[in-house]
Amino acid sequence: MKVADVMTPRVFSVVADAPVSAAVEYMADSHVSALAVTDDHGRLLGLVSTSDVLRAASEAGDRAAREQLFEATRVAEIMTARPLRIGPDADVREAARQMLYADVHRLFVEENGWLVGVISQTDIVRVLGVSGRVVI
Repeated sequence: MKVADVMTPRVFSVVADAPVSAAVEYMADSHVSALAVTDDHGRLLGLVSTSDVLRAASEAGDRAAREQLFEATRVAEIMTARPLRIGPDADVREAARQMLYADVHRLFVEENGWLVGVISQTDIVRVLGVSGRVVI
């Protein structure tokens, strides 16, 4: 089974210079735990996840500093740079292997340098659960 068969083609994203507050609000409204971070041309630069936000908030210190973080800090300052990528024609087993070894929850799917989807642990589990048997 190929990554393209399992991936989610809609990728929620935010531009790198957006404030952290906008990213947090978008994640909450979209019910996702991470956003692709892109440049003005839609090229993938990184990802910002709830873990990145929580880490930045814990490092900020007091309440005033945390409030400042959400309003004055840009996503690019807290994002995870160089997220893992995979091609749509790759085998789902390879995607699962990469996520396992890198201890990440998702891989961005790129084709010819363009973001075309995202495959997550949830996507893989969903495929396994629907079929009732291991199909990868």
